[in-house]
Amino acid sequence: MVGKLGESFLMNLSRQIEFEELDALATGAWILGAGGGGNPYQALLGIRQLYGMGHRAILLDPTGLDDEDLVAVVSNMGAPLVGQERLTDPALAVKPVRMMEEYMGRHFRAVMSLEIGGAIQPLLVAALMDIPVVDADTMGRAYPEAQMTSFAIADLPMFPLTLGDVRDNEVIVSRAASWKWMERISRKVCTEGGSIAATCKAPRTGQEVREFGILYSVTKAIHIGKAVHQARAEHGDPIRALLDVTGGKSLFEGKAVDVDRQTTEGFLRGTATFDGIGKYSSRQLSLDFQNEFAVASIDNLPEVTVPELICVMDSESGEAVGTETLRYGQRVVVVVLPAPPIQMTKKGLEHVGPLGRELEHLLV
Repeated sequence: MVGKLGESFLMNLSRQIEFEELDALATGAWILGAGGGGNPYQALLGIRQLYGMGHRAILLDPTGLDDEDLVAVVSNMGAPLVGQERLTDPALAVKPVRMMEEYMGRHFRAVMSLEIGGAIQPLLVAALMDIPVVDADTMGRAYPEAQMTSFAIADLPMFPLTLGDVRDNEVIVSRAASWKWMERISRKVCTEGGSIAATCKAPRTGQEVREFGILYSVTKAIHIGKAVHQARAEHGDPIRALLDVTGGKSLFEGKAVDVDRQTTEGFLRGTATFDGIGKYSSRQLSLDFQNEFAVASIDNLPEVTVPELICVMDSESGEAVGTETLRYGQRVVVVVLPAPPIQMTKKGLEHVGPLGRELEHLLV
């Protein structure tokens, strides 16, 4: 049993995510997704419904984890466009976590998101399993592949992995030769299931989360969302509010004139082109993407690449625009947000830089 001092300590390290914060979290996570992570609207409806049924999600400070606590790392795998066509099911998000518990013979102490761009999914798991959500993720944004995490950069084990789909298929990958092989194997399974699946990545200990996770990213997303919402409510500039709270910069303002995308090999790949407006009226921007925006080029010259976050924002509402929701005629502001420091190291760039992501063809 936890003594009174222990109970007080845990209470100080955890808090309930209030219903009013869910919208802010969705907005902030969608921005940090850098075009990917999946539009959170359907998952947001799911967690609102669970709150209406009396469930709650508790946010846990990473320092509240014991060294040997087991943490589930969850995500959706697949192409964002498919996620728009298939409704998010909270029970499906829980399935691979239950599979992993059965396989490991242990219960999870908490759950966390693989990518903050998909921050609502662990809330669904937490609410249904009555375990807390750790205030952390492994990317600080969204990336398309499994080896693009802080845990991969730290060379932590990448197996086992569990995966479930809506057709009631369940797969356990008990071992893989490398992070890249884990990505290839699980992506192939996901593609066969219709390019969308719920996964539970290799379980992490509390010590590993504290040492190698991108910490306090859930709180960061909530703060970003609140800043954007407040600017809207006060008839201010939501994009300026975003840049102020993140230390980001504006790159381009324009109108979408061409969107060429296709779902292939479990990814949404393509290029979007924008004609400049205002002070950019004589220039043209192109964005190459693989689920997330990866390279921004102005007048055919690369200006920004991953790991920096390239975010496309609706110029009026300040709402993020994903690679699957971008459409002809949209007026947008493209902003660049700083990447987590670990991704800017030499080892980090090997995993998430343009060459590490096998996107050399985008820079030709």
